[in-house]
Amino acid sequence: MSLKEQLTEDMKTAMKAKEAGKQRLGVIRLVRSAVRQLEIDGKKELDDAGVLAVLSKEVKQRRDSITEFKKGGREDLVQQNEEEIAILMEYLPQQLSEDEVRSLVKEAVAVSGASTARDMGKVMKVLMPKVKGRADGKLVNDLVRGMLQ
Repeated sequence: MSLKEQLTEDMKTAMKAKEAGKQRLGVIRLVRSAVRQLEIDGKKELDDAGVLAVLSKEVKQRRDSITEFKKGGREDLVQQNEEEIAILMEYLPQQLSEDEVRSLVKEAVAVSGASTARDMGKVMKVLMPKVKGRADGKLVNDLVRGMLQ
């Protein structure tokens, strides 16, 4: 079953659950809407990789919102966004731990022959296909930057 089909089925289940699945239903509808908008804009059907990219973008937006809400002292919105992230993470592949990402960064640095911060692009070119959708891009960027300095 494709991710789009899984989202549709989960949306139907959440609709049947009425009150219990209200937040889940809202999150799934947002994701499906974002996927549909991309398909309309690009005039092509998104595959699982495209849907994963949308899911990752939605998680990133919520993480950014959480930092802003914490600055503003809005714990209610922080909690709501954390719950939405938990729902979205169900559709993403198993996330890599920081240690796993660190070892992949070391491997990518060795493969690319990078030695300075100027070589960061070379490392990212080797590394990103391995971690796409499985690790936070900011974490990857910070680890690569730290390793090259």
